[in-house]
Formats: sequence, C-alpha cells, structure tokens
Amino acid sequence: MTTITAADVKKLRDMTGAGMMDCKTALTETGGDIEAAVDWLRTKGLSKAAKKSGRIAADGLIGIVAKGHEGAVVEVNSETDFVARNEQFQTIVRDIASLAPAAKGDLKVLLAATYPGSKNTVEVQLQEAVATIGENMTLRRTSSIAVKEGVVADYIHSRVADGLGKIGVLVALESAGDAPTLFEIGRMIAMHVAAASPIALDVAAVPADVLEREKAILAEKNQGKKPEMLEKIIAGGMKAFAKENCLLEQQYVHDTTKTVAQAVKDAESRAGAPIKVAGYVRYALGEGIDKKEEDFGEEVRKLASGG
Repeated sequence: MTTITAADVKKLRDMTGAGMMDCKTALTETGGDIEAAVDWLRTKGLSKAAKKSGRIAADGLIGIVAKGHEGAVVEVNSETDFVARNEQFQTIVRDIASLAPAAKGDLKVLLAATYPGSKNTVEVQLQEAVATIGENMTLRRTSSIAVKEGVVADYIHSRVADGLGKIGVLVALESAGDAPTLFEIGRMIAMHVAAASPIALDVAAVPADVLEREKAILAEKNQGKKPEMLEKIIAGGMKAFAKENCLLEQQYVHDTTKTVAQAVKDAESRAGAPIKVAGYVRYALGEGIDKKEEDFGEEVRKLASGG
C-alpha cells in the first residue's frame, strides 16, 4: 500500500487549492502520483488550478533586461530571502542579467561568460560569492527573446530594485510602429502576463500532450453522453481552456471587455502600424522548486495522525 505523507498532501493542496481530505483521497486513489491526483481532483470538480502547479516558492531574485529589439531574463536562487535583499547579491544578479542577451537563452554559455569587471566566469564569480556571503547561490535558468523589427518590453513584479524582483516578464512586439508607443503597449501586456500567467501564446502553441490531457478530463467528466453531444462539450471546453490559458484569448486585465488580441488590435492606431505579439517569457521565482517545509501546522499534524 502506498504511503501518503503529510508533505505530499500539502503539495497537492498548494497546487490545486482543494481541501486536505480531498487531497488525501486523491493521492490514495492514484497511488501517490501527484500529477494523476491533480487530474483526479479536476474530474471530481474539486480543483480548477492545475496550471498553477509551480507555486512552491524558493528564494533569490529574477533579473531582467530589455534593450530595443531584444531582452533576457535570469533566475538566481539563494537559500534565504535575507540574502536576496543583500546589495552584493542584487549586484550579482543585475550583472548576470546584463550578460544574458548575448547568451541567447543558453545557460551554459551564460555560466561561461566573463563576469563584468573580472577575469572570472559567471560560474566562478558565483562560487566566490558563496564563500563571501556564506550562503549557497545558483544561476538556475535564463531565456531570451528578440524581434527584427519592433520592441521587446519588460516588466518586474514585486520589484526590489531596478530590474530585479519576484516575477519577470518579457513581451516581444513585431511592428514598424512608433517604438516608444510600442514599448508602452508591450509593458501593459507584460503586466497582464504577470497577473494572468498564460501557458502559451495561443492554442497552436499549447503542447499536444496538454491539449490531450484536457480533452481526456472533459471526456471523463461527461461519461455516458452521446458521442455527438460529447464532441460539442469537448469543443466548448477547449474554447474555455483557451480563454483561460492562452494569452491572446485571455480577458485583458486592463480592460475586461476585450481579449488581449482585441486590445492589441485597438492599439495599432496609436502605434501607427499593425502589431503582432511575437512571443513572451514569464519567470516566477522558484516555480517548480520543492522547498523543504518543517511544520505544516495543526491541520496537517491532525491529518498525519489519522485525525
């Protein structure tokens, strides 16, 4: 029999927002498989938050830089938020971010780059900083985005200093329009991305396995329906999925009467040219990292003891 730990239950609860006992049941029914348990809860109508499966936090900072037609973002992790507020650590993250556009999203290239004002590589500089600051630090990931014509706009949420914060977003707009206006439009869309956390630009960009998983969940929830009715239900469900998860189809946070695509179209007159959202990057600090928890509170203690 699979052992279901309190830590597993809490992780599933953080991912889905479902109740503790529902999470325990889901894990029991799925043999402790977290992802399968998420689907189990969704088929029972107990969870609507499967896309937020990376909410477990870790410390450090997101560093971001946008320069005209290109931009890049990095995540540098530390053990505690105390170090993340350290000026030396912030300088390191900002310096690494300044090198990131040239690395074109390649982490190995960025780690091997020469650190500003030093003969060290970024990797060696981080190792030396660990020794002086006294806490482990890692350059976890980097991404970049660029357009031939247009702008790349940036936005930092939960900002702690220039170009540094807890969520970093880049939005690339292809257009021959006025650059300052395009940057303003891109910044507004980046703010939307930070808040709405889309999983893809549009349905075509959603991985096939994700789409198939959504269809399977809809089919499971509607067992027994006639094939023609089930087909309509799945089609409607996928439209709803796109509106919730795909950037261009999402309700625009700055004007909820429009989709993001409609808002971009309306902005073309201000920019003086057609605008295409070429892509985006969203980094949230610590997403997907399991951080050890020592105490889950009285509710979890009761659960662990069978209460």
